[in-house]
Amino acid sequence: MATKSRTPLRSGIYAPTLTFFHPTTEDLDLSTIAKHSVRLARAGLVGLVTLGSNGEAVHLSRSEKAAVTRTTRQALDEAGYTDVPVICGAAEQSVRGTLELCREGAEAGAEYGLLVPPSYYRAAMDESRLEEYYIAVADESPVPILLYNYPSAVAGIDMDSDFIIRVAKHRNIVGAKFTCGNTGKLTRVASAADACTPKKNGSGFMAFGGMADFTVQTWVSGGSGIVSGGANVMPKIVVKVWTLLTEGKIEEAMNLQEFVSRGDWLLGKPGVPATKAVLQKFFGYGGYARRPLRRVSDVEVENLAEKMKEVMSIENGL
Repeated sequence: MATKSRTPLRSGIYAPTLTFFHPTTEDLDLSTIAKHSVRLARAGLVGLVTLGSNGEAVHLSRSEKAAVTRTTRQALDEAGYTDVPVICGAAEQSVRGTLELCREGAEAGAEYGLLVPPSYYRAAMDESRLEEYYIAVADESPVPILLYNYPSAVAGIDMDSDFIIRVAKHRNIVGAKFTCGNTGKLTRVASAADACTPKKNGSGFMAFGGMADFTVQTWVSGGSGIVSGGANVMPKIVVKVWTLLTEGKIEEAMNLQEFVSRGDWLLGKPGVPATKAVLQKFFGYGGYARRPLRRVSDVEVENLAEKMKEVMSIENGL
């Protein structure tokens, strides 16, 4: 039987998907994971990321991680979204462990891996150690990898543009996600790597903004798209901003960005538990994060829902 060719990454909006659990047992809720994945693809997202911070990867066993990615891939395929690639978070603290996750992710249906730098031994992680880590993984990984710059999640490690440009020359490193929010850094990397944009394929390197909060800014900076946690709740409006920009309707996109930024902040500040609670409120599913993350009170949910009402009205009208 012929092997499926790797689905190329496209310019557009991606989401780091949530992982859903049974409300009392905390077992994986695979049916909701599948349903959510299809909902996001139907809304116009061009790729999904499993096992990121929004996906509570640190709360999952190795077998659960594989099950989440496998369920996501199967659900997309069965719904006809075979052209929507799955990127899996695959970072461990060692080269060996990361390669194991890359292999297991590939076996589960992921076509790319997203890697934060190792940070447990923070004092030892200078640029030379980080470069050795990424190059060693890229040399042997069965899937192309993307760098993930998220300083607050990795003890403050903040890869600068010189480092990313240098490491990105590796044939198996195909992109970077900038959750640092530094659009100047994104601009420098996108330019040096000849990143894919809505107007050109370039080298194929993907320079992703890490939050919907700066969708317009990423587009202006020559970025390839957004990997947006907020798109779990409001995918259509984030897609709409990117589409308007691509169509040259800049003022209209900037006006809509104001609503996106407010919504993204409301979801991002309280984190995964609140994102799930808002999803439950507006769409009837979401549930809770695994302990020790908190359960959001009914009062807080109602308060968030009230503040989200305007952006969700736009979302539901698209």
